[in-house]
Amino acid sequence: MIPFPKPTVEQFFCTNVITDFAVSSDEERLIFSSNLDGKVNLWAMDLPDTFPYLFAHHDESISFIQIDPENRYVLAGYDKDGDENHQIYAIPHEGGLPHPLITGEPEEKYYFTHLSEDGKRIYYMTSEENPSFLNARMRNLENNADTLLNEGEVSPTHLVAVSDDENAFVYLRMFANTYITGFVKIGDESYDLTPDPDKVHVVGDAVFVDDKTIYFVTDYESEYSYVATFDLDTKEFASVLTIEGESVESLKWDKENKALYLVTEKGVEDVLYRYELESQNLEKLATPVDVIEKIHVAKSGNLYMLGRSSTVPFNIFQTMNGKEWKQLTNNRVLGLSNADMVEPDVVSYKSFDGMEIESLLFKAKPENDNGYTILWPHGGPQASERKMFRSMFQAFLNRGYTIFAPNFRGSTGYGSSFVKLVEQDWGEGPRLDNVAGIQWLFENKVTDPEKLFLVGGSYGGYMALLLHGRHPEYFKAVVDIFGPSDLFTFINSVPAHWKPIMERWLGDPERDKERFIKDSPVTYLDGMTKPMLVIQGAKDPRVVKAESDQIVAKLEEKGRDVEYLVLEDEGHGFSKRENEIKVYSLMLDFLEKHQG
Repeated sequence: MIPFPKPTVEQFFCTNVITDFAVSSDEERLIFSSNLDGKVNLWAMDLPDTFPYLFAHHDESISFIQIDPENRYVLAGYDKDGDENHQIYAIPHEGGLPHPLITGEPEEKYYFTHLSEDGKRIYYMTSEENPSFLNARMRNLENNADTLLNEGEVSPTHLVAVSDDENAFVYLRMFANTYITGFVKIGDESYDLTPDPDKVHVVGDAVFVDDKTIYFVTDYESEYSYVATFDLDTKEFASVLTIEGESVESLKWDKENKALYLVTEKGVEDVLYRYELESQNLEKLATPVDVIEKIHVAKSGNLYMLGRSSTVPFNIFQTMNGKEWKQLTNNRVLGLSNADMVEPDVVSYKSFDGMEIESLLFKAKPENDNGYTILWPHGGPQASERKMFRSMFQAFLNRGYTIFAPNFRGSTGYGSSFVKLVEQDWGEGPRLDNVAGIQWLFENKVTDPEKLFLVGGSYGGYMALLLHGRHPEYFKAVVDIFGPSDLFTFINSVPAHWKPIMERWLGDPERDKERFIKDSPVTYLDGMTKPMLVIQGAKDPRVVKAESDQIVAKLEEKGRDVEYLVLEDEGHGFSKRENEIKVYSLMLDFLEKHQG
């Protein structure tokens, strides 16, 4: 009757992001952080009403949200233009403007950890006076007294759990992403959670189920993370629950029903379980999303979840029985249904050494297909590409691009040995995995060298630069989003609390000088002959602006075709919708310009 044009790319840019949420103890208010008005702010819904209203206005990224159990105030962490120097602010119960509560100099960091059950004491981590290893402190809100609980030594140390009686504290000591030990501290005494902290393993999420028993996640002597306990009376460690082929990533304690909720990572998807302590019954729960960002257990036992899927943007859900989910937010792509978007195929290929590499292949719909493909090496590198909504992906698919995202060695979700393969090998094994993926694309007639683009961000940006320099014959053009360009300069520019873990993660620039040269993209400037677009946040603390400045300057000296966009009010990502639209629009224009 009325003919309408097909959906435009711009419609995908209107999709909102939800980064975190909190629920009041009476479950009458849900507060979440989102860019509903174009910049990240706090929004609230007075349940069961699901119409959101602006709760706190600050226009900055938010690291956490915590509602006082007595409904007197709300806490939130804010940084400045993406610099990741988060500090703690208080907001009146009815909302308003955030008030500085635990703050300091602009370069200092204050990370919220725990709020006491009466809402009178805040436990937090800070870089103040200990930027490399961090200190744990407690602030008494009644008299403003601030107490030092633990001084980090040797490696960055994080407080992750506090017992109900506030006498026992669980800390994680980070030597690398794959080497994180845990200990519990009671008074001046400390006890390791695992039998041998010198063995390389990870301790993760931890909860006190009572004042004497800690349940926690670890991969101690295992390929996949499982649930273990530590008894404060006997000082004994015990393995409790293992799920074959899945890594337990998070634990939440249902105090009312004496049960644990577990989120596991299984390749490109997450799985949710409920484990009853007394009966030891483990139940797998159906979920409305493929990737779970956060779960919250209310005092009533009701469960709240933030998650997303390939065609479902960030949304918050609630269940009262673990079976039927109610969607509380209605975040969607403007004018499109899930059927209008693309679900990925999960494919695998063999790499150069026979290793199996699982990947996601998003095929452009036939009516949109422009014949071009984008290779997307993910960031991290110890992360993975998963079945999660990315507005960029769906916008590019709508424009006709097929997207290939391999989970090369070093990716999470495939066992601890696989994750470790990228350590001190950023540029050889993972690069060759990507090359094998490209060859798989060619062999399976998905694309050819005349129709393949390369786009990556963070470590993916590094890999885009490295693949461009070493294998330019495979690509039409390349987009690098805040990628390290020189491993020598990168290792010296990371945040202070990253530096203690860099040797195990990346290596030593003196001892490993030859490898640093071989694996640095800047070594291969002569090969970077294809058109390039480089994007950088000026406030990025992880990959500083100088990393992009130097590669652009060197390419310009050689007369190469390179465009450069610097976002003055962004860090390692895009928190402001106008910037996100600007970046993705520029990327699409760049790719279209270099077709043919």
